[in-house]
Amino acid sequence: MCPAGKSMLLLKEEHVSEGKKKLLFEGRLTDCRECSLKKQCMRNPDSAGSRKGHGRQVSLTWTNGRTATDWMKKRVDSIEGKAIYGHRMSVVEPVFGNIGTNKRLNRFSLRGKSKVQGQWQMFCLVHNIEKLMRYGSIH
Repeated sequence: MCPAGKSMLLLKEEHVSEGKKKLLFEGRLTDCRECSLKKQCMRNPDSAGSRKGHGRQVSLTWTNGRTATDWMKKRVDSIEGKAIYGHRMSVVEPVFGNIGTNKRLNRFSLRGKSKVQGQWQMFCLVHNIEKLMRYGSIH
């Protein structure tokens, strides 16, 4: 249904991925021509006045609850998932925040996998040395 309450036609149904479909709807051009809401709901309201124009177009993505995104949302929203995600926020993310913000590593200055790996390890080493300096030495 369009914002004015008129029915829209299903133009196309595309298979996007496993368990996911994209539905494309279009309003009747004759309904959109005289509609007072066309300036609010149409991308190009002037096209409603021509024969070659299109009515309001809307696309929706429909899932049957079996996509990888749906599976992950279910896992994260569970009690166990919330505990794990909360722990991750307190353990992993500050390391990347410290290296990115405080050490200003927003891009690697070297090229090549082995050189980048060495540069990353150097930043991690500095991060760990600072932790030892703040919290005491190794026993």
